[in-house]
Amino acid sequence: MKPKVIILLIVTILALVILLQNTDPTQFQLLFWEIEMSLVVLVLVNLLIGFVLGFVVAKLAGRRPKQKASATDVTD
Repeated sequence: MKPKVIILLIVTILALVILLQNTDPTQFQLLFWEIEMSLVVLVLVNLLIGFVLGFVVAKLAGRRPKQKASATDVTD
């Protein structure tokens, strides 16, 4: 197996272990609201938000404006 796949499997297993051990309800405050939910849901929501933000930033950072081709750049 490729090292990237192995690392992904290890991280996934560790995340599942952490999530399954933290099923207690927890209470947190978001601006003016006080919300009570399972810690598993809270962690999953945070992971999802972090993944989406990372994906968006990576896509935006990957965009480079195209440069106009000059006479020296053209090859046949």
